[in-house]
Amino acid sequence: MEANEAHELHEHAEHGAHDPSMRPVAFTMSLLAVLVAITTVLGHRTHTEAVLDQNKATDQWNEYQAKKIRSYNTSLSADLLSVLAVADKDKEARIAKAYADHEAKWTADLTEGQHKAEEFEKKVEEAEARANRFDLAEALLEIGLVVTSVTLLTRARIYWFLGLVFAAGGIVSGLSVILLK
Repeated sequence: MEANEAHELHEHAEHGAHDPSMRPVAFTMSLLAVLVAITTVLGHRTHTEAVLDQNKATDQWNEYQAKKIRSYNTSLSADLLSVLAVADKDKEARIAKAYADHEAKWTADLTEGQHKAEEFEKKVEEAEARANRFDLAEALLEIGLVVTSVTLLTRARIYWFLGLVFAAGGIVSGLSVILLK
């Protein structure tokens, strides 16, 4: 595009913006810009929520793995002690009970840790699904805004209506997040 064509389009857009028949288009563009901003912020916050939940899930799985290793070591120690002959039978029974109690504790802790980690992973999946809907809403609203702005340049209202269709799709996608909860 040459410089004189760009200047001509700019003048045409300025003239169209002052045209009273184009006020609804300009108002629509303002509303779409606000909706894009809101959707963008909600999308970013939802992505952040997903990342934080993923970190929590990773931490929980790390804790689970550490406890699993301790459980295995306790089991090995108990197995070793079971083959050794101890002169004091009361002490042998107390040691065997202590190791059995530790193994039971580790088993309970492992089950609880696994459930917590899986809950965090479920939250991550839910947050990512919501974030994807917000991303789609943002893209459709931006497309709607750009297509609507073409109306000011061309004065053809078909672009306004087409922009409204894209915007409606963006609004529906943004509101569909409510259904995911």
